[in-house]
Amino acid sequence: MSGTTVGVIVFLLGSLGILALTLRLRSLHGLARFFAFEGLLAMAVLNAPHWFEQPFSPRQLLSWAALLLSAFLAIHGFILLKQIGKPQGDFEHTTVLVQRGAYRYIRHPLYASLFWLGLGAFLKGITLLTGALLVVVIAALLATARIEEAENIRHFGPAYEEYMRQTKRFIPYIF
Repeated sequence: MSGTTVGVIVFLLGSLGILALTLRLRSLHGLARFFAFEGLLAMAVLNAPHWFEQPFSPRQLLSWAALLLSAFLAIHGFILLKQIGKPQGDFEHTTVLVQRGAYRYIRHPLYASLFWLGLGAFLKGITLLTGALLVVVIAALLATARIEEAENIRHFGPAYEEYMRQTKRFIPYIF
């Protein structure tokens, strides 16, 4: 099998898995998040041949820095949600508003981790197509965050509105 065929198979199987998870969660922000995951998967598959070429070039070093930041934010965010958020069922249904660690500075460390993952994957092989996919990922993450913020306002009330005034969405002190 050629590399292109393998890439298409990986993309299709990954897409089916993401779609199945999205349908199982049955939430509006899950649909927006689906498009973010699809863009990330497409970028990873398209750039697979470039992940390890010129490993010490500035572009690759920036890419790996973004990917490491992504991994840190994801692990850190999941741990805080589990330990402090006291979720009912899955981690998305927290009963306590988490405002420690990364959540002290940004409202969406997990979505921020996906942003950094997208940037890291994009930097592996910069093309017009991967640039367009990065824009799709960012737009989908913004839509997801906005939908989730509305859900959190309904769930946590004025406490979440105050939290929104004190924090940024994805990048501390900036955005």
